[in-house]
Amino acid sequence: MSNAPEARAEFDADPSDILALDSLLSTDELNTRQRVRDFTHQRIKPGIARWYDDAVFPLELAQELGELGVLGMHLEGYGCPGRSAVEYGLAAMELEAGDSGIRTFVSVQGSLAMTAIHTWGSEDQKQEWLPRMAAGEIIGCFALTEPTAGSDPSAMATLAWRDGPGEEAGWVLNGTKRWIGLASVAGVMVVWAATDDGVHGFLVPAGTPGVTAVPIPQKLSMRASIQCDVVFDDVRLGPEALLPAARGLRGPFTCLNEARYGIAWGAMGAARDSYEAALAYSQERLQFGKPLAGYQLTQEKLVNMLLEIQKGTLLALHLGRLKDAGKLRPEQISLGKLNNVREALAIAREARSILGGNGITLDYSPLRHAANLESVRTYEGTDEVHTLVLGRHITGLNAFR
Repeated sequence: MSNAPEARAEFDADPSDILALDSLLSTDELNTRQRVRDFTHQRIKPGIARWYDDAVFPLELAQELGELGVLGMHLEGYGCPGRSAVEYGLAAMELEAGDSGIRTFVSVQGSLAMTAIHTWGSEDQKQEWLPRMAAGEIIGCFALTEPTAGSDPSAMATLAWRDGPGEEAGWVLNGTKRWIGLASVAGVMVVWAATDDGVHGFLVPAGTPGVTAVPIPQKLSMRASIQCDVVFDDVRLGPEALLPAARGLRGPFTCLNEARYGIAWGAMGAARDSYEAALAYSQERLQFGKPLAGYQLTQEKLVNMLLEIQKGTLLALHLGRLKDAGKLRPEQISLGKLNNVREALAIAREARSILGGNGITLDYSPLRHAANLESVRTYEGTDEVHTLVLGRHITGLNAFR
């Protein structure tokens, strides 16, 4: 499948697409975006305020998202859609225009759990799990972060050891994980643990004795999503639980980079939706006899928002083209994640200011997006972590320790 944009004589004019970014997309890419945009308008936006207010993730969306073809979207075979990196990015952007929690589900399922199995799993593991996960019939989670080891997974305290002599023996797993998305509803957990041979990944099916997953309550962010504390207490696993090709932190980091790439796109969806809400409101809301949009201060805010959305979307598209060409590097992903989430958060906050007092209600999306983006800014590498990744790249000096 070619990723090169097809020549088109015309494209739909959008006053907010000043750089004509749509002209850089192929027909397949535009069709994918429209399909996911329609799903977001029909299935996410009508219910998101209620789900967010009630702190509920709508589990019925899992199979619908599978039917939409966005679970493991970038993966080949085993029932996975096998679409391009740019198409996956566009899908992430449209889903996060609905809500970060919904895009996070797609990211945890596809970029983390399914990528781990697809990249590091055995043939039997791939056949057993991936087709059902791509269909949304089975939900996966990715258990890496710990209460005392978030930004520094090399300090993980979760341990696994052989339950007997020889490689045919099973494993015993002990430890605690925190902020694990979807853990309480997952049919399979991808769990990372330290062994006497470095960090390894394990597949832990739902119902395995000794596993407890409890949703974290009273969150101020990502309320239409599930994050859990997970405890592994003398969990016994068979030898088939080991992801055989994963060795060391390269295993989880490969998956994290997939998720970070999607975030660079997704954040621009939250930013765009915030901007569009503020623009529409400012054109209708009258103050001192004319629309808010007619005032210089409001126009400056809208223009500054649009500048960063256009630049951030162009950056995401460039990363996508590099990824499809097999040339995307980790420091480039860090640049995209750091910049786009930081700018999206500023845009959501600025958009809320245009909405005035009405902006603090769930009738409007910007403050919900801003609250969610505080989590997006933190997970898959904080601003500080990505800053130091880039600092190490440009100076050659490691400032992490």
